[in-house]
Amino acid sequence: MDSASAGSDNSIKEAIPATASALLSAASQQGGGGSESSPSPAPPSRYESQKRRDWNTFLQYLTNHKPPLTLARCSGAHVIEFLKYLDQFGKTKVHITDCPYFGHVNPPAPCACPLKQAWGSLDALIGRLRAAYEENGGRPESNPFGARAVRIYLREVREGQAKARGIPYEKKKRKRPTVTTTAVGVNVSRTSTQPVDGGGGRGGIGGGDDSVGAKTGANVGSATAVAAATTNSV
Repeated sequence: MDSASAGSDNSIKEAIPATASALLSAASQQGGGGSESSPSPAPPSRYESQKRRDWNTFLQYLTNHKPPLTLARCSGAHVIEFLKYLDQFGKTKVHITDCPYFGHVNPPAPCACPLKQAWGSLDALIGRLRAAYEENGGRPESNPFGARAVRIYLREVREGQAKARGIPYEKKKRKRPTVTTTAVGVNVSRTSTQPVDGGGGRGGIGGGDDSVGAKTGANVGSATAVAAATTNSV
């Protein structure tokens, strides 16, 4: 009885470490597989983050509007109101017509003219909101950010700020790649006006050129011999 019990105790002690190591290896394999199957998503780009903030700001503006507005009832006129509302947070000095620095690029002294949103900032903002509207289920034909009234307002802001600040807004022209072409001239000199027999012995044009040279040399040699005989006879 003692030997049998001792043998069973030894077998249990040997089985415990094996079972523990098997459980640890299985847990490590499950943990590794889980990390590989769920990779972390890539962070949004700067443009996407800015577009999301602008969209949330516009929705908050509609909520605080008096009376409150829904996105379905929003029109181009409400978009223009939103752009004028943003002027209070602008940092661009826009001189009024009575200001002595009207039209000066770099005024020599400060003035009391108001700060507004620059035209470039408003134009980029409308572009982001126009894309966000369609990404959130809006139809392109009813997009208030692409309304004709909004385009006219932005054009007036651009022209007004250009005169007031003395800075013309011009679109940057894209440089087209220049293509350099090299003209290759080929000079062909003919040694004789006789027709070339292209089907002759050396195959093609090469064989014909050799035959022309041989005929030309033979003609020159015969003419020299005739001239020498005439001179001797005289």
